[in-house]
Amino acid sequence: MTRSVLSGASLFTIALLLPNAPALAHGFAGQRFFPATIATDDPFVSDELSLPTVSTIRNPGPGGGQEIDTSIDLAKRITPSFGIGIGETWQHFSNAPPGFSNLAVNAKYQLLVDAPHEALLAVGIDAEIGGTGAKRVGADRFSTVTPALFFGKGMGDLPDSMKWLKPFAVTGSIGVGFPTQASTIVDPDTGNVERHPNTVETGFAIEYSLQYLQSAVQDIGLPAPFNRMIPLVEFSFSTPFNRGQSGLTVGTINPGLVWAGRYFQIGAEAIIPANSRTGRNVGGIVQLHFFLDDLFPTSIGRPIFH
Repeated sequence: MTRSVLSGASLFTIALLLPNAPALAHGFAGQRFFPATIATDDPFVSDELSLPTVSTIRNPGPGGGQEIDTSIDLAKRITPSFGIGIGETWQHFSNAPPGFSNLAVNAKYQLLVDAPHEALLAVGIDAEIGGTGAKRVGADRFSTVTPALFFGKGMGDLPDSMKWLKPFAVTGSIGVGFPTQASTIVDPDTGNVERHPNTVETGFAIEYSLQYLQSAVQDIGLPAPFNRMIPLVEFSFSTPFNRGQSGLTVGTINPGLVWAGRYFQIGAEAIIPANSRTGRNVGGIVQLHFFLDDLFPTSIGRPIFH
């Protein structure tokens, strides 16, 4: 068995043995609704569908062309506290042939839902399955497995003297990426080798929910659609720590906005390189995201075992 299969089987076994934590539909903890963020993974399990997520940016370098990625992601709860997911991306380039990236799969277990403190905690594992994507778009032939911790915290438990800070919330994740190959021979004739380091994967989002402000703090009379908006900024970084690449962090800063309805949400963000190593071009990303657990609560939107 590969490392990714072993890790997924281990997490599934843990999920079956541990008692179920209380899990609520699409990211609620008490009065706090945590939207599905685009650049960083969510601290909850749910039945959700992102279709589509579309991003565009000009790649760095003198030969870098415009890249447009179109993704679909599906998450499904197996139990109220354990879920799995799958995602795929079609990559289109202005100066190169298009193709699919590697298939992404994940599993997540909800450890904590603390309603009074608006807190969420989950553990999970992501895997990019090597060799499932097209070589022409640079899809790796090896897999990468990333166990991670996910968290969310709303500020609704602050004292009333700080009521304008109560709509703030923070979500995030931290994980370690393990490639299944330490290196790849790029050119057999010259012996040129590309090394694949382990990486620390970090991401977090700072959110200010106007919906929470209206419903849980003070109704300031915001009309639709502003009363359901959540301005946010996401930060996503990848930092190698071995194999000659220690400290060479790349990442993006994504300011944007989410509008959340009862059955779906719409999000849009800018993609801003965090440093020159990441690039110098600014891009954008939009997402249409469906809450399957609210759309189909008695069929495909509920856990398989409940």
